[in-house]
Amino acid sequence: ADVCHLNEGHAAFAVLERARGLMEERGLDFEVALMASRPGNLFTTHTSVEAGFDRFSPRLIEQYLSEYAQKELGIGVDKLLTMGRAPAGDGGAEEERLVSPDEPFNMAYLAIHGSGAVNAVSKLHGEVSRRLFQPLFPRRPEYEVPVGHVTNGVHIPSWDSAKADELWTKHCGKQRWLDGVEGLADGIRQASDEEIWELRQSSRRRLVADARIHVRQQGPIAGSLESLALDVNNVCQPDILTLGFARRFTGYKRVNLLLHDQDRLERLLCGEDSRVQLVFAGKAHPADTEGKAAIKQWTDFIRRCNVRQHALFLVDYDMDVAEHLVHGVDVWINTPRRPWEASGTSGMKILVNGGLNLSELDGWWAEGYSPEVGWALGDGLEHDSDPAWDAKEAEDLYNLIENVIIPEFYDRDEKGIPRKWVSRVRESMARLTPQYSANRMLEEYLEGSYLPATAALHRRMAFRTTAEGETIAAGYAVDLEAWRKTLEQHWDEMSFKKYSIEPAEAGEAGDSEATYSVQVEVELGGMPHGAVRVELFAEPVIPLPGEETHHKGELPLPEIYICSSEECGLEQDGSATRIYCAEFSTSRRPQDFTPRVVPHHPEARIPMEANYVLWFR
Repeated sequence: ADVCHLNEGHAAFAVLERARGLMEERGLDFEVALMASRPGNLFTTHTSVEAGFDRFSPRLIEQYLSEYAQKELGIGVDKLLTMGRAPAGDGGAEEERLVSPDEPFNMAYLAIHGSGAVNAVSKLHGEVSRRLFQPLFPRRPEYEVPVGHVTNGVHIPSWDSAKADELWTKHCGKQRWLDGVEGLADGIRQASDEEIWELRQSSRRRLVADARIHVRQQGPIAGSLESLALDVNNVCQPDILTLGFARRFTGYKRVNLLLHDQDRLERLLCGEDSRVQLVFAGKAHPADTEGKAAIKQWTDFIRRCNVRQHALFLVDYDMDVAEHLVHGVDVWINTPRRPWEASGTSGMKILVNGGLNLSELDGWWAEGYSPEVGWALGDGLEHDSDPAWDAKEAEDLYNLIENVIIPEFYDRDEKGIPRKWVSRVRESMARLTPQYSANRMLEEYLEGSYLPATAALHRRMAFRTTAEGETIAAGYAVDLEAWRKTLEQHWDEMSFKKYSIEPAEAGEAGDSEATYSVQVEVELGGMPHGAVRVELFAEPVIPLPGEETHHKGELPLPEIYICSSEECGLEQDGSATRIYCAEFSTSRRPQDFTPRVVPHHPEARIPMEANYVLWFR
């Protein structure tokens, strides 16, 4: 295989073994073998909290990997330990970070040190991951930490119901998931209101029927049959608006946000004019005390006499239960504590079946939400575990269900069809189903990661013949490793001597941009000038609150101009000092810009493979 896709740090030892295999095959040392194989390793992180990374004590690494590191890799266990830690030096700072001998070995750090690219699983998760991995790139601003994102998608044919498949086949063809997703949105938009409403009605009826079977099998667990005269026909009704969710019960998912005001929830479910019911499922890890307590809180609530037939907890949650729920639920509820939901694919599985999402602006919903396709909780900002904010969002959740969702669902015309609801369902199916499918996800990985990684890997692995006729294995990798060692040896010899930025020409009155001329004088020491690049850098302009919706907008980018020494012709023979020049137009103030020196090589992935930067002071 050319590309090894590492999902989470659990798989990170693969980068060592790929390098070891190349050492054996081509006769390379470890550093060159790692440089050659790196582009073929792609690391996807799935966690949103630092505690989610696998860590091992250095004593365990020494116990189990000392012999492997020494005999198989030829690097020793100390070198291996550095690959699982943040750098001691920070690429240009005056002081180095002290590394404790007891500092854990971080598997995610190892994966990054051995990979050519890193990605998160949603746009927002990319922001969170850049913050989490900032310690590996301490002299870089957070937005330059090299973590991109490919938002997760689900395999649609695994999650569509038979009725949904019929509808999609009629309007988009049987081969729709084999021929690319282009045109699917326009196709499903041709479905009539009557067709879509019949899909939803039949799907809900099927869910209720399956849920009643499940209740009969689970018996009195969670109080499902008690006081119902053992008549499962009292459990849920096929024509009632059905809310639901299925997930792991754990603290950050806030599965009990709906229980914030239990009396109000009971009135919603059990009032004389009640028109909503709740069907849900989930499990907690055996060691997750908080998650198990959340399940007990729900089962205690369901045991209330009036609630039992309107709220149903399906025990023994598995793929079969999840399938029934994503087919039949009208509104899928997801209430994680932002930004801890890396992606959250459960809400994607209902899209093809015409279900709608009511979710926190977190994970995929932070980029997928718009008012035409569902409903959102939150303001697109982080509030940590603030009880007051949880209370506010619980109130918002109740208000949305009671005052927006229920009225829209039951706003029927003379044919008994809720036209506005159906319009929302159609747009959700058309716009979101293709976008959050595995088709789109894999296409992004293929075009953005796998194919470029394969090409880069082949270049680095290729044999090269020198002018003397010598054949070198992995010639590009040998050159890159020599370049990296040059940076390592001479980086601290560089310093700034002078910097000036002056107006190059006067702009016309009212012009939004001005042209500037820049000169930067750098003492290179023993560093070859071609191994580095001088840039003029300005921080990105961050929109003021209200100018741009935080959860929808792209991250602002810094303004960077490359300074060239060839244009000036001011280098003196034998001098280690070089003058770099640039001329550019910008609307920014000249004092917004700062010179910096960064590594440069046309084949290198910076800062992944050369974590250096020298800032002007």
